Amino acid sequence: MADNALILNGTMVADRIKEELTSRVEALKAKGIVPCLATILVGDDPSSATYVRMKGNACERLGIESRRIHLGAGTTTEELIAVIEQLNGDEDVHGILLQHPVPHHIDERAAFEAIAIGKDVDGVTMLGFAQNAFGQADYPSCTPAAIMAILDHYDLPIEGKHAVVVGRSPILGKPVSLMLLNRNATVTVCHSKTEGLAELVRQGDIVVAAVGKPAFIQGDWIKEGAVVLDAGYNKGNIGDVDYEACLAKASAVTPVPAGVGPVTIATLLKHTVDAAERRVFQP
Repeated sequence: MADNALILNGTMVADRIKEELTSRVEALKAKGIVPCLATILVGDDPSSATYVRMKGNACERLGIESRRIHLGAGTTTEELIAVIEQLNGDEDVHGILLQHPVPHHIDERAAFEAIAIGKDVDGVTMLGFAQNAFGQADYPSCTPAAIMAILDHYDLPIEGKHAVVVGRSPILGKPVSLMLLNRNATVTVCHSKTEGLAELVRQGDIVVAAVGKPAFIQGDWIKEGAVVLDAGYNKGNIGDVDYEACLAKASAVTPVPAGVGPVTIATLLKHTVDAAERRVFQP
């Protein structure tokens, strides 16, 4: 391990966010409003079921209502959209989360787009993405927002730095690239078709791993003193970077687990409380 390597403790960052939310939830309840997150799970994927359960439990610990909707694997796109539209019209629901991936026969993008922008607390709609691109999103995608929260919590500089993002998904790689760019980083986005990937990663002062492959980013790809944020979570509690090897080169790195993941969930809770407050104060 590098002598000055800093472990970026996501659990501590998440606890700070949730501590700040406690008084806000109580203030809403005093006005007769209980923040409510509706989570939709389609099918019986065990990993997705675990994620939904974790999010629901996190809500309940903070006093946020968790309304869990479990639909069968044979649910059609039209049936799923009908459920989403019903939740859009329910004034007691402040945020809607559709757990992804959904079964292959469902048009996931159409389902995401059915979520009202004011309840898109997971930041999955195209309108939310566009707002994020302009730095105007009320609810940016939760994992990118979590990455930015970690950087800010530890006062790690962004402006003027070269950030290399490995991954280009519409709810992780692309939005975090835009968020970094909006904070005056110079951003390189890499993906499965990128040639010379290792050399590009070695240029990064900030490296965001969001590729979905266990231990994919190698230690010798990391520039001495880089900040490494691992947004991956793979079977066996393994991230997208070779943790020990990268730790030997990096100045700071997020572990897996207890890195980006807890802050992602805390961000979802924050967005739900934000949405509830907007319902009260900006009806």
